[in-house]
Amino acid sequence: MLIRREILEKIAEGGVTLQFRRWRRPTVRAGGTLRTSRGVLAIAAVEPVALAKITAAEARRAGSPSLAALRAELAGHEGTVYRVELSLAGADPRVALRETLPDAEQTAALQAKLERLPWAVELLRTIAAQPGVRAPDLAAAAGLPTPNFKARVRRLKELGLTESLTVGYRLSPRGRALLAAPTPK
Repeated sequence: MLIRREILEKIAEGGVTLQFRRWRRPTVRAGGTLRTSRGVLAIAAVEPVALAKITAAEARRAGSPSLAALRAELAGHEGTVYRVELSLAGADPRVALRETLPDAEQTAALQAKLERLPWAVELLRTIAAQPGVRAPDLAAAAGLPTPNFKARVRRLKELGLTESLTVGYRLSPRGRALLAAPTPK
């Protein structure tokens, strides 16, 4: 579920508590969470709703300028309309993780994980050498389709080793420390 940056800010401030989406099937579920650039969102409810039943008050709670604007936005898509109730649950834990330098034990554990990902160290070196380079350019240089390249970067991001920039990526302090650590023999 993609949410525009200005709406994410309003969710973080508590001014937006609903979103409406038209989906063939929901991409989030009640009780789940959604990581965003602003933090982790808690999904309280996901319910189908008739477009005609959405109220002006709900449109405002969704950050829409008007009920008509919300309906027009939803009309351009296929599927069932869903009402998603959400709030900011907290910071993305990956942010703190990427700032945390690994100790010797954590370094060994990360190195062991990366051994099972034969492409990982080379990808970290590529990102270190070319921070801020567009993903399609890095993917082409690596001989990978862009979606596959991005999936690999996301795996490294889960370990706190990389971070996304407006354009491209860079190594996190954790990632730089891992690359600088001696490798086990």
